[in-house]
Amino acid sequence: MMRSRFSVLSVALADLAGCQRPTHSTVPAYAGTSGGEAADLAALAGIHLDPWQRDVVDAGLGERPDGSWSAFEVAMILARQNGKNVVFLVRELFGLFVLGEPLILHSAHQYKTAQEAFRDTVNTIDGCAYLSRKVRRVVRTNGEEAVELTSGSRLRFIARSMQSGRGFRAKTIVLDEALILGDDAMSALLPTLSAQPNPQLWYGSSAGTPESQQLGRIWRRIRKAAASGVADPSLAGFEWAADLCTVFCPDDCAVHDRVDDPDVWAKTNPALGIRHSNGTQLTVDAVANELATFGAGPFARERLSVGDYPSDEGEQWAVIGEDKWAALEDGKSQAGGQLAFAVEVGPERRASVVAVAGERSDGKLHLEVVERGTGTEWVPAKLAELVRRWRPVAVVIDPGSHAGSLIEPAAKLGVEVVAPFSARDAAQACGQFYDACQQDDLRHRGQGELTAAVAGAKTRMLADGWAWDRKNASVDISPLVAVTLAGWGIRKFGRPRLAPYDIARSVG
Repeated sequence: MMRSRFSVLSVALADLAGCQRPTHSTVPAYAGTSGGEAADLAALAGIHLDPWQRDVVDAGLGERPDGSWSAFEVAMILARQNGKNVVFLVRELFGLFVLGEPLILHSAHQYKTAQEAFRDTVNTIDGCAYLSRKVRRVVRTNGEEAVELTSGSRLRFIARSMQSGRGFRAKTIVLDEALILGDDAMSALLPTLSAQPNPQLWYGSSAGTPESQQLGRIWRRIRKAAASGVADPSLAGFEWAADLCTVFCPDDCAVHDRVDDPDVWAKTNPALGIRHSNGTQLTVDAVANELATFGAGPFARERLSVGDYPSDEGEQWAVIGEDKWAALEDGKSQAGGQLAFAVEVGPERRASVVAVAGERSDGKLHLEVVERGTGTEWVPAKLAELVRRWRPVAVVIDPGSHAGSLIEPAAKLGVEVVAPFSARDAAQACGQFYDACQQDDLRHRGQGELTAAVAGAKTRMLADGWAWDRKNASVDISPLVAVTLAGWGIRKFGRPRLAPYDIARSVG
């Protein structure tokens, strides 16, 4: 479907150009900038900056009245093939040839990436007589790649590790592939700046993953500053990322972004439709082909920069607000009539949860953790006991979860589990839970383990919506997942309670 939809592009689509303004940013105030000098040097070397690149260079090289950098850290978060490395190259050339920085370190997660940046740098210098005559030597030995000027300034290219950077005293560090930048690598690199006056860190990355510790911190600082309108005092940060529609959005939602909307591609890719001096161009055709090939989830991450960042221990109540959850508490709540049960297994199978859902006499959804115990062995027998006693309308277990292994032993004890249960069902269950919370349509008893799970929960993309993120939460969210599935079971398989008017009409 995707290929046929975008196989023939209108003139308007073909002329679509990337947005030069970031979707989120923070820039500390500066009295002046060396960005113009850096851009002039780049132009001398045949590099002509796009407007967004010039903005980053201007902000990154912004200066306080005393001449120190206004930003200690400069970060770019946007999809690949948009020109982050050009910004790095301009900053490094300026540091070498104009600022005379004694040592600049360019680091990447993989050696081959650092080596490619080294080749681009050398080719740029070789192509400019003004720059090349200032070079004393170029070191091409594997693992030792460097450019050294007659002034003594050096630019070295290294692959990151727990040891890389140790023993150096760098003035500026460039951190490419920052999505793969853990605390170990940072602890090796950061002290190289400690004794240097007026140092800088430059980051460049596509969207983060649950392992992106340092990038996650940077991303949160950018978002916090953008939301509050108060600039981060030491970070010049820029992000181009989509804010995608969720399962709650109507078909005509005008607030959020859609994966298949070319305007969103332009919003999140500043280089889209712009032909550069080296002949490269990110085209609408190429992006449409990526969507057709990758599918929505990977495309959102790789092209629209929708990241999945590691949780912050300080992040709480990210999905359901604390006040909202407290307002839904009723210590005496109980379900009447039909029931549905569900099972979820926690991290590393250390504990399991059985939850129940049912409809109260006032029509609201009742959710409760029935039992939580160590391991998983006890669960099939417990389910069999509950089924014999209550005759539920559904027993729900997600076959793709850790609890999926319990379906067969439960079946041997006479427990019939809902099947099939798809990713779309999981997304629908989460959507129903969220809507019920927002619409004051459920009640819970204030159980501590369930409240803790709601407080620490995060979400992940799934099917056309989202689901609870089992891997990336600050607490064990198995109680929350269990009540969510139980709620879906009663809504899908339970008979709705008839209002008095409906009863009268059905009898008549």
